[in-house]
Amino acid sequence: MFDVWKNVLESLKQQISHEKFVTYLQKTSLENVEDGVAKIGVQNIFMQINVRKNFDTLIIKALNDNGLKVKSTEYVVQNNTNRVRKSREVSIKDIINNTKQKPKNNRIIENNPPIRLSLSTGLIPEYTFDNFVVGTNNDVAVFTAKAVVDDPGGKRNPFFLYGKSGVGKTHLVQAIGNELLKKNPKLKILYTPINRFYADFIDSIKSKKPEAFSKKYNHLDVLIVDDFQMIIGKEKSQEEFFNLFNEMYLSKRQVIVTSDRLPDEIKDLDVRLSSRLTQAGAFDIQLPSFEDKCAILQAKAEFNNHEIEREAIEYIAENVKTNIRDLNSEYEKLLTFAELRNMTPLEIINSGYANSSPSVRRNSTTPKKIIDKVAKYYEMPVSTMLSKSRVAHIKNARQVAMYLMQNELGLSTTKTARELGLKDHTTVMNGVKRINNEMKMNFKLREEIGTLRESIYD
Repeated sequence: MFDVWKNVLESLKQQISHEKFVTYLQKTSLENVEDGVAKIGVQNIFMQINVRKNFDTLIIKALNDNGLKVKSTEYVVQNNTNRVRKSREVSIKDIINNTKQKPKNNRIIENNPPIRLSLSTGLIPEYTFDNFVVGTNNDVAVFTAKAVVDDPGGKRNPFFLYGKSGVGKTHLVQAIGNELLKKNPKLKILYTPINRFYADFIDSIKSKKPEAFSKKYNHLDVLIVDDFQMIIGKEKSQEEFFNLFNEMYLSKRQVIVTSDRLPDEIKDLDVRLSSRLTQAGAFDIQLPSFEDKCAILQAKAEFNNHEIEREAIEYIAENVKTNIRDLNSEYEKLLTFAELRNMTPLEIINSGYANSSPSVRRNSTTPKKIIDKVAKYYEMPVSTMLSKSRVAHIKNARQVAMYLMQNELGLSTTKTARELGLKDHTTVMNGVKRINNEMKMNFKLREEIGTLRESIYD
């Protein structure tokens, strides 16, 4: 059975990107095949949802290609003793304690007893990889974060993560810290918002006790700094951080930084520091797609044994257009309403819930609004954007509008073409395809589309 699954994984590895293979499939296992149903083990309920959604067809074909007569699959969650349990039976404790990954041999990773978290790290124990939902909006960032865990202080140093507020940046970087501590409790790790760093630096100056600041920051193995964009206007703190960063980088100690924007978009940021922060790349988390949001809510419901209808989950996913924080807030609010009124979540929605919930933005945008917002963002008249011009920046704006109409409104290519004054719907297909491909590596374009996504629901 092991050899068959090994062959299946080798086949799948040839068909998808390395990042997706490592993130989703590398730690799966084939438990058994019975009556044409293959039972496949996954790490947690979040992977269960994503593997089924993204790779089920490929997996069934690969199994059959390797001599197994498989008609369908069942994805089940494994606990720490490698026995398989269905996802509804897995508790938060089971998932948080799942520590199957073996540490690699490098400078600061060792085989050690289970983690004993200290409040001095600033880490929240519940923020782990196991309860972080991986989707199309964040899979590259998650893959890179796990690469940091495998080789701290290595080629992903520094790790710079950016994205809008509420998309999960803090959770992901804290997951890195928790995973590193799990592997080596002796590590000196500190998570701190940049404002705390600034306050500590100012206090050391006022009290004339620089040794206190030095003791806290200069002997760390891993430094995780959150909300770096708040360093604006703090020149002395920038200089101090730059010196600390250089010292840690040169001694191969890991630096992790989050921000709501790229360093070169932070006003008056030292050019040297801006360049150093992204020398190992900049990785972003985008707003989740409809499917990603459904997966997040389904996992949350299963995680907490909440009874909520699929239609209610889809309603929230469709109508909360801001971020994951608001998505979770709307979910909790809906369940509270349901409990208070002794109704099901779907009954609450059907009774007029949308009118009482400001976070839900039902039908709050239109094709015309998208066109107007995109044209304004790219600083051109609507007539210019809708013209037949092939000039690069005009064509790009037009294709971004196509992309947003397709992804935010779910318009058909024919309807999108009509809204943009185009005769041929294949122009829309090609335009959307180009934006999808470009977004994979063009982080500036991803940032632009993320900003536009938020603005069209204002």
